[in-house]
Amino acid sequence: MARKHGVSALAAGLLAVTALGAGGAALAEVPPAIQKALADPSRPAADTARDAARHPGEILALAGVKPGDTVVDYIMGGGYFTRILSAAVGPKGVVYAYQPAEFIQFKAQYGQDQKAVAAALPNVKPLNGPLVGLDLPDNLDVVMTVQNYHDQHLKLFPADLTAKANAEIFKSLKPGGVFLVVDHAANAGAANAPDTQHRIDVAQVKQEVEAAGFKLEAESPLLANKDDPRTANVFDPSIRGKTDQFVLKFRKPK
Repeated sequence: MARKHGVSALAAGLLAVTALGAGGAALAEVPPAIQKALADPSRPAADTARDAARHPGEILALAGVKPGDTVVDYIMGGGYFTRILSAAVGPKGVVYAYQPAEFIQFKAQYGQDQKAVAAALPNVKPLNGPLVGLDLPDNLDVVMTVQNYHDQHLKLFPADLTAKANAEIFKSLKPGGVFLVVDHAANAGAANAPDTQHRIDVAQVKQEVEAAGFKLEAESPLLANKDDPRTANVFDPSIRGKTDQFVLKFRKPK
């Protein structure tokens, strides 16, 4: 399943998303700028090998990422999406690579990965303030978080952290800006799933993000897997890399 660039497949590929209120499926092509970003030869081979499973082109197309945008990769992890975003927004765009201070304190590798990505890509600016007291730049076009929204609900954080973080993201986006959330799906009502399984109930995410003022515009089945029973920790070898995931696109009203 690994592929080096996959440009021809992406050029022909279409993204099927459920457009809320439209009564049917909407189709959006993966734009050339994103295709070019995926084909960048400087991307690590370990990253490109994951493209077939992660569908980064289709996800960024759904988010509406384009050249010149200012984007936050919120809880950037190892920088997989940061690198793609950097090339997709181009030299006139900016990518803020946010790595929580709490994560860096927990595991030094998170800080090392952030520094390495920012040093290699001139339009990437590192942010590493604490999740508790999140402070993002203003006038953002897109904020996206992939497989990390649930981390805000870990028991080590205050119970109101997610509400405050969502409010800060809402404030920092331009009117009409997009907040894209991708995460591992938990079974409905599984309140302890963030801590025990690193998953979260999609209904909970929708409720929390809309409570901050966002409108749910679309959700995509791109990363769905009906064979995942949603009962195992996402790092369990039986399901790792094959979890059922949801993709939600929220918009800040104009």
